[in-house]
Amino acid sequence: MPPTQWSYDDSIKDAPYDPEKAKTLLRAAGVKEGTELTLWAMPVQRPYNPNAKLMAEMLQADWAKVGIKVRIVSYEWGEYLKRTKNGEHDISLIGWTGDNGDPDNWLGTLYSCAAIGGNNYSMWCDEKYDKLVKAAVAVTDREQRTDLYKQAQRYLKEQVPITPIAHSTVNQPLRAEVRDFHVSPFGRNNFSGVSIAD
Repeated sequence: MPPTQWSYDDSIKDAPYDPEKAKTLLRAAGVKEGTELTLWAMPVQRPYNPNAKLMAEMLQADWAKVGIKVRIVSYEWGEYLKRTKNGEHDISLIGWTGDNGDPDNWLGTLYSCAAIGGNNYSMWCDEKYDKLVKAAVAVTDREQRTDLYKQAQRYLKEQVPITPIAHSTVNQPLRAEVRDFHVSPFGRNNFSGVSIAD
């Protein structure tokens, strides 16, 4: 979820970059040095990831530093989506452009049990998480919803079914004469009310 989304929990911090600690944690989890994984990189440019191949190469280089061998593959976009929905990947790059401004469009649409076979590419299903998200969508009080969504975000971070890497910052180049154009948080342009100054 991008930090501009209401209910975003800015108290959640990324783990610091520490390859030595990562090696220790991998060993403790029983992951052997030289383990091989396949990373699927999207074959298309998307608003949330304009260069999946480059991102995959950066991840591959980072994982090599902790003894994990990563092979990057890609498929035609339709095939990529079909196969990731089937869970055929070890790791895949995928993202989301929110389309209605509600936190549930991220937290429910992408990680709930009901979203498996839809947009839950991780195929993670957790009863505690689901209860939080269902409770949040069932109430109308924004403070209550925010509290429940923040709990869901903290639990998601703790359980690690996904690893958020980045969110896009959208820039829209305009001529100086354009007036009243606003970048939409929904990933599409709306020219209602836009004018050109004389």
